[in-house]
Amino acid sequence: MERSGRTRGRACPLRTCVGCREQSVKRDLLRVVLVEGRCVPDLRGTLPGRGAYVHPVRACVDLAVRRRAFQRSFRSRGPLDTAKLQTTPQVTP
Repeated sequence: MERSGRTRGRACPLRTCVGCREQSVKRDLLRVVLVEGRCVPDLRGTLPGRGAYVHPVRACVDLAVRRRAFQRSFRSRGPLDTAKLQTTPQVTP
């Protein structure tokens, strides 16, 4: 029996974690946006602006902060406030 090709599953978009630089499915990553100089977790994925994706684990968030990956992702010149991101309950230790 020949198939029409329409029965395939949906494609899952891939994103790269700015901390560990590994590609993962978008739904497994935490989107972070820049709001008034602060890195804010976008839990619903609806905040406007450029987003950076990171695994919701403490090691990836700390690595991204240490490597200044958020500054590069948001094309920011000065230091960013990441305190809200590091205290987010969605980030597991």
